[in-house]
Amino acid sequence: MKLISWNIDSINAAVEHKSPRGEMTWDVLNQLAELQPDVLAIQETKAKVTGLTKKQATALDELFPGYHRYLNVSNGRPGYSGTMMLSKVEPINVEYPEIGAPGEMDLEGRIITLEFADLFVSTVYTPNSGSELARLDDRQAWDDAYRAYVKNLDAKKPVIFSGDFNVAHQEIDLKNPKSNQRSAGFTDEERAKFTELLDAGFIDTFRTLNPDTTDVYTWWAQISKTSKINNSGWRIDYYLASKRLQEQLQSFQVVNTGLRQDHAPIVAEFNL
Repeated sequence: MKLISWNIDSINAAVEHKSPRGEMTWDVLNQLAELQPDVLAIQETKAKVTGLTKKQATALDELFPGYHRYLNVSNGRPGYSGTMMLSKVEPINVEYPEIGAPGEMDLEGRIITLEFADLFVSTVYTPNSGSELARLDDRQAWDDAYRAYVKNLDAKKPVIFSGDFNVAHQEIDLKNPKSNQRSAGFTDEERAKFTELLDAGFIDTFRTLNPDTTDVYTWWAQISKTSKINNSGWRIDYYLASKRLQEQLQSFQVVNTGLRQDHAPIVAEFNL
């Protein structure tokens, strides 16, 4: 089972590809289509409340013919956040859960869960703690609510869940840990919550296969023109899975996106 997850940072920018960065995003999306994943998870679609436009839907239908598509849009801030999943096999159930998160987080289209006969496949776009950590307290509450949600799934059947978790777990998960000690995504609080999530019965698929590997990242800041060139990145996108699936885990890779900064897609394969 081949699974791909990617924070696309606007499905519209990819489909329209009217800028150099949009062209690069469109090229990456085509690259993913060639990989023929069983399930593709997309975060930060920034889709409208009304859903995909006709042009967006047509483009996805042409790239991923025959796939079943599911969209969770933000009803809080229009054109913000949002997730999408495409699956070769039609799931027996689809959930767009509200997990009891604070503020408008539950209204921002952040989670989709597909239920299949033997497992759940889910994706999440975790809220960022924000400038000057303004949302750190709310982020802590989100982490607790989300952990409870996936534990509940795991109690029913194994779960594989992916997405932009907006946290670099260990110092080896970012290029410059010392200068980012109180940066959003690398606070002690966020890292501790991620540890709690793993301790609840899940594995970080990349670290399971590469326990000591450094300099493998999934995000490079757009604000720095040289972040990708210098590989000054963060690993904040993950495939996590129930511990009992560890023996079935086969491989993990980060897709090469060339000079495109921001997030790169990740690919995990399981023998299921």
